[in-house]
Amino acid sequence: MVSPVTVVKSEGPKLVPFFKATCVYFVLWLPTSSPSWFSALIKCLPIFCLWVFLLAHGFSYLGEHSSARKILAGLIFSALGDAFLIWQEQGYFVHGLLMFAITHILYSSAFGMKPTNVRAGLVISLASALFYGLLYPFLSGPFTYLVAVYIALIAFMGWRAIAGVQLTNDVWTWTKMSACFGAVLFIVSDITIAVNKFCFPVPHSRAIIMATYYAAQMLIALSAVECQDAVVARKRL
Repeated sequence: MVSPVTVVKSEGPKLVPFFKATCVYFVLWLPTSSPSWFSALIKCLPIFCLWVFLLAHGFSYLGEHSSARKILAGLIFSALGDAFLIWQEQGYFVHGLLMFAITHILYSSAFGMKPTNVRAGLVISLASALFYGLLYPFLSGPFTYLVAVYIALIAFMGWRAIAGVQLTNDVWTWTKMSACFGAVLFIVSDITIAVNKFCFPVPHSRAIIMATYYAAQMLIALSAVECQDAVVARKRL
C-alpha cells in the first residue's frame, strides 16, 4: 500500500493550482446578487484545475482506467452545474440540479458496486428519507419530486463511496478514504444548500457550502489516482 507521505509528495504539487484558484474565489468573494460570466469563471476555476490535475496523469492513464474518466466527466458536469447556479435566481436552479444529478451518477459508477455493504446502504437510505421528510413541507410544484430524486442520487453516491472503505480488512487504501470523505462533504454541502433555499437562512451558508464543496471535489478527484499508485507500488516490490 502506498503511504500518505508518498501520496503528498507525488500528488501535492499537481494540486497547487487548485488551492490557488480556491483562494482566489474566497478572496474576491464576488457578490451573488450580480451574476456575470466573470463570477462564473472564478467559481468554476478550482474545478477546472481539478480537470488539469487528472489530465496531468496522462491520457493513457485515463484511457486505461474507466473510474478516472468517469470522475473527470463528473467534474465537467459539476462545472456546468456551478455555472448554472450562478444564475439560479434567474431560473437556472433546476438546470444546475440536473448537472449535479448527472455528476452523482458518474461518481457512483466510478466508485463501483463492490463491496456492497448493505448495512451502510440501509443507514444512508433511512437518513435520506428522514431528511426528505423534513424538507417536504417546504417543497412545492416540481421541486417536490425533483428534490426527492436528487436526494436519492446523492445518497446512492455516498453509499458507494462509504461502502468502499473496509477498515477491518487489510485491503483499504487512502484513496477509498478520500472518496468516502469527499462524498460526505458533498452531502454536507448539498444539505446546507437545501436547508438554506427551502427552509430557513443558514448563517454563513455560502462559506459553508463552497468550502465543503471544493474540499469534496478535491478528495473525489484524488480518489481517481488509486490505480496509478497500485502500479507504482507493484513496481517497487
